[in-house]
This record gives sequence, structure tokens and C-alpha cells, in this order.
Amino acid sequence: MPDLSIDVYDGRDVTARASAAIAASTFVAISGARSAGLLTVATATAGGRTAGVAKYDAASGELVGLARGNARILRIVAGANLTAGAEVEVGTAGKAIPKASGVAVGYAVDTATTGALAAISLY
Repeated sequence: MPDLSIDVYDGRDVTARASAAIAASTFVAISGARSAGLLTVATATAGGRTAGVAKYDAASGELVGLARGNARILRIVAGANLTAGAEVEVGTAGKAIPKASGVAVGYAVDTATTGALAAISLY
């Protein structure tokens, strides 16, 4: 039988298992090997890459829905004031902050104040 390239996850949204407490509307990242076929995630590290955005709060060990996919606009908690059109990176506690020296994960499509839900277009 020939080798086939088959998607592991073919959708934008996936279900994952939290390896630590996760807050809704924050960036998450892969935190370990898959568990029972599910991605294992935790709050993303400041400046780092992401695996998506948590759809709801999850305690350690619980399942959490992840919204993901480029060009998608999601509401993400702002960790600082954001300006429309400005690139963002992950800040403290997985919140969106203006891009400085970290990995660009998207851009703000509107202005937002610290602590508000910001409309972010993902890369």
C-alpha cells in the first residue's frame, strides 16, 4: 500500500486537553505529547508561537476547544492597548499585546484597551 498523506486534524477548530488551567479567549500552545489522541496545551508563553485560542475556561486535565486558522478574526483578551492594524504577539497570561520582539501571531482589526476583548486576525 502506498504511503498516504492524511490530515491529523483537518478542521480549524480542535479539542485539546489542558495541562494547566487556561482562561477563555487567550492564546494557548502545545505543552506536551498528545494525550488519548488529543493535543495537550497550556497558556502560551510570552513572545512564543501558538496552537490557537481557548474558546472557554478549562482546568488542568479538562478538555478545551481551540479556535485556530489563518485570516480568522477572533476575540482575544488584550494585555495592553492595541491599535487597529498593529501586529500582535503573545503577552503575559496568553493575552494579545503589540508586537515587540516575539513571534507575530496576528494583527488587531480595531483598537482595544487593556483587559478588553480585542478583535484579532490570526496569521
